[in-house]
Amino acid sequence: MSYDLESRLVVGVSSRALFDLSGENEIFERDGVEAYCRYQVEHENEILRPGPGFPLIKALLNLNHLPGNEGCVEVIIMSRNSPDTSLRVFNAISHYGLNITRAVLASGASLAPYLEAFRTDLFLSAYEDDVQSAIDSNIAAGIICSDGIHTYDCEHQIRQIRIAFDGDAVLFSDESEQIFREHGLEAFEENERRNAGNPLQAGPFARFLKTLSQLQKNFAAKEAPIRTALVTTRSAPAHERVIRTLRAWNVRIDEVFFLGGVQKTAVLKAFGAHIFFDDQLVHTRAAAEVVPAARVPYKNKEPDDG
Repeated sequence: MSYDLESRLVVGVSSRALFDLSGENEIFERDGVEAYCRYQVEHENEILRPGPGFPLIKALLNLNHLPGNEGCVEVIIMSRNSPDTSLRVFNAISHYGLNITRAVLASGASLAPYLEAFRTDLFLSAYEDDVQSAIDSNIAAGIICSDGIHTYDCEHQIRQIRIAFDGDAVLFSDESEQIFREHGLEAFEENERRNAGNPLQAGPFARFLKTLSQLQKNFAAKEAPIRTALVTTRSAPAHERVIRTLRAWNVRIDEVFFLGGVQKTAVLKAFGAHIFFDDQLVHTRAAAEVVPAARVPYKNKEPDDG
């Protein structure tokens, strides 16, 4: 019988998202692919340090040990590395005791076709082209920030996974955000007030949120191993449409913050996010100073660099 991915939460993660390959990437950028490959082979017995996605991936894999949820999460390494240079990554996976057994090793080719083939629910990578292709295929994906101030404790056990999302262009489409960009705040608020009863269209992370919500339903509210938050610059009167949209989707989201322009960083730190997804670079860059963050490049939209 074949291995069924249909009923599992499938997370694709690149080697640069899972491990700290900043130095190796510098070699690649400076000296080219041959020098990079040679370095990886020569150092394949040196264990890589955990990277920005490591705590989240480890915690997601730990869900498989909870009674009644065995095998609910599948993590797959999806990398542009060649098979010959991948041994160092697999050695690190084994060293840290991560139950990751499947991989896509594309030798520089695009990973986009394989995301749908593996029924990927979430893709984390440092390579923008692959993330953009995933988003354009309506797969939740983020360019993980690797320039924060964090050190990652591989021994720390996360007891409750905390995932935070921006709203427009992440959980929802950017239909309302476009009105704000083109016509300003007053037009945006009037549109949201007029359409308060009409659910927002789904964004690239809507399906992922629904999958998380289904997992949460296996537990009592106070015992759920996953806690979610919406952290948005919206405020009243633009709040009602959001609440009614989540209600229409029949999804559970544990905490919502309507910030109305207040800086997101302090709230994300207080929430204790293990990952924060936002479409704007100005927000992910600031957030990465206190929590792991990933930028969502919504439908080829140019990033707002602040």
